[in-house]
Amino acid sequence: MKTAIVWFRRDLRMDDNPALAAAVEAFDRIIPLYIHDHLPNDPWGEGSASRWWLHHSLNSLDARLKILGSRLVIRSGDPLDQLAEILASSGGQAVFWNRLYTPLEIHRDSAIKAKLKSKGVQVQTFNSALLKEPWEHLKANGEPYRVFTPFWKAYLAQGYSVSPEDPPDHLLPPPEGLVGDPLSSLNLLPRIPWDQGIRETWGPGETEAWKLLEKFLDGPASDYATARDHPAIQGTSRLSPHLHFGEISPRRIASEIKRRCAPGDHGVEVFLKELGWREFAYHLLFHFPHTDLKALDERFNHFPWPDHDASVFDRWTRGLTGYPIVDAGMRELWHTGWMHNRVRMIVASFLTKNLLIHWSRGAEWFWDTLVDADLAANSLGWQWTAGCGADAAPYFRIFNPILQGEKFDAYGEYIRRWVPELSRIPAQWIHHPFELSDQELKAYGVVLGRDYPAPIVELKPTRERALAAFAAIKAEKPDSP
Repeated sequence: MKTAIVWFRRDLRMDDNPALAAAVEAFDRIIPLYIHDHLPNDPWGEGSASRWWLHHSLNSLDARLKILGSRLVIRSGDPLDQLAEILASSGGQAVFWNRLYTPLEIHRDSAIKAKLKSKGVQVQTFNSALLKEPWEHLKANGEPYRVFTPFWKAYLAQGYSVSPEDPPDHLLPPPEGLVGDPLSSLNLLPRIPWDQGIRETWGPGETEAWKLLEKFLDGPASDYATARDHPAIQGTSRLSPHLHFGEISPRRIASEIKRRCAPGDHGVEVFLKELGWREFAYHLLFHFPHTDLKALDERFNHFPWPDHDASVFDRWTRGLTGYPIVDAGMRELWHTGWMHNRVRMIVASFLTKNLLIHWSRGAEWFWDTLVDADLAANSLGWQWTAGCGADAAPYFRIFNPILQGEKFDAYGEYIRRWVPELSRIPAQWIHHPFELSDQELKAYGVVLGRDYPAPIVELKPTRERALAAFAAIKAEKPDSP
């Protein structure tokens, strides 16, 4: 019997899984394998929220496989060792996997592929995570893009595939003697129950991803262009963690949009542009692999970030800055493992511009607390907001948290949800309660400094400080990329 391994990584689904589809077509028996690997010298091992999601996603994948007659084999350790042992014990002849794109993963997978092939093992790899491979979309001169708008215009002009693979309808089980580790042995779940809010908010797995997609296309998609900016309403798809863990593919999303939505729907076009932003993030990380830790604009690697008392960063993480929209976002993040994208930009701007704290500190916090923590998207987002990444002239973009709150949470509903101590303050004051007198605040049940903190910094002088510092960096001659 011809046997092949399908090595699952961040493609935890049956539908539109090119590696699985190709293996099923060419081999009689498939061994679905997940290897929990700890890459040496990797600064980006799974964060706490990602580990929680991974546990439940693997459990969901195993359940899906059992419906088809198979099961997920889980192992821990060096992937090459595990693959070699299973190939030998099962008589397997081939390994199929879908490609990953972080620098360390590319290096590891290339070495594994070369070693297996040298031993006569058939190895096939596929694209399951992107609409196009990063090396397939370059400028006319062969160089990678560094600015999103021309990247996406060219993407649309050239087109991309929307022909996803169908899932298998039946699988043979792995060999009876093939032993795997129990999911609990991976120790992914927290030892203390801090994740209650995440459990109440999310349902990891392919089935839940499909439910969210259908709910979005049936409802908010047409209004996405405007609704996506208002954190108090369900105006976004919330598919980002499902995309990150590969529980649904961007190709399937694009295909469903084409099948179900009217051509020229502006909201849907804007949503597709957000998929394009995700593609752009992977494009940048692939072509500029240092950008997970260092700025794309290398002048910023010499930026003299000032020293801060540790309590300043701590107050930002805990949602105690004294600026309600910032604090609401940070508390939403801690409670649910997610934050609305508009608010992500506001809190990131506040940290990097008003507090002048290095963007990597924020990126690390997001990495540990976001269920959709994705290295490419996280790095791009933080660098874009900090002004050191993929944008033409972004250093002067400083989000005023008061004005942003008034514009996108006009009635203060989002703030009342996550900063309940301010719930009695009228909408016209809720974004800047510190401008009320002590007597007025007391009438609304708030004593500043006791029930809610005074602002950690003043906006105007910190804005001017940031503009001066970032403009000085921009005036320098860029290093050669």
